[in-house]
Amino acid sequence: MNTSHAIGLDIGGTHITAAVINKTEMKVLDFSLCKESFDSNRPVHEVMNIWKKVISTSIENSKINDITGIAICMPGPFDYKTGICWIKDQSKYEHFYGLNIRELLLETLDFPSDFPVLFENDAVCFGKGEVFKQQENLSKKLMAVTLGTGLGACFIDKGTSISSGTSVPTDGEIYNLPYRDGIAEDYVSVRGLLSHYKSLSNKDLNNGLELYNLAKNGDKQAILVFERMGEDLAEVVIPWIKKFAADHIIIGGKIANASDLFLFSFDKVIQESGLKIEISISNDNEIAALLGAVSFLCD
Repeated sequence: MNTSHAIGLDIGGTHITAAVINKTEMKVLDFSLCKESFDSNRPVHEVMNIWKKVISTSIENSKINDITGIAICMPGPFDYKTGICWIKDQSKYEHFYGLNIRELLLETLDFPSDFPVLFENDAVCFGKGEVFKQQENLSKKLMAVTLGTGLGACFIDKGTSISSGTSVPTDGEIYNLPYRDGIAEDYVSVRGLLSHYKSLSNKDLNNGLELYNLAKNGDKQAILVFERMGEDLAEVVIPWIKKFAADHIIIGGKIANASDLFLFSFDKVIQESGLKIEISISNDNEIAALLGAVSFLCD
């Protein structure tokens, strides 16, 4: 059997992770996983050079010479067919609005202009990847949520991503759902956590890790902020769990690493709503996202 390989990229507001994936076995090649944290609001050429370094290192470490495509998990708003970025006013990629990321990437890597590049929503990639990781999910209705710089979601019915129809929100997105005094992402995201903490303490923090460390060290206001986020997340997803009739919800993204601080309050609100649903925290978001992205090259 011929084996082909593709590059999987998980790109977020503060990181890029790359790996070379064996498309036949849907496995990450040993030593090819490479990641770097960075500020996505830096100038375009600086960001692209960081991407190039990470991708080149991944390919070099994999010892694979024949790469057949690139599959990219990318946060929205984004035109996944054309590769044009429409992210604006979201504290990330502020210089990328309206740019064709496919053309930029191929030019930066010095790849031919017709080289296969596929983009997909980061939350959809995560959800699809979780299906590959846990085969029993192939028979279920799955809702996957990613918590990080933004709030992502996808709905998967027996392995197929659903983004239209009355059982899911528009485009399968929940970040922009009206919630309290704004939209869901204003409350359920790193930005939401830091904003809530400032309102309680009048202190500015630089990132979510600082807040997490404060909470783990007993800061009552930091603990309260995470608990409230769990409640907010539950209130946002409950109507759509019901409409989609989901059997299983999986929570991933960087904030999922702080599940010990918000999962109890999330689960409490879910139970109070009368829902019976399996709740999981993903323990390797990046691998799931990479596998999910490359699975679209295989479809």
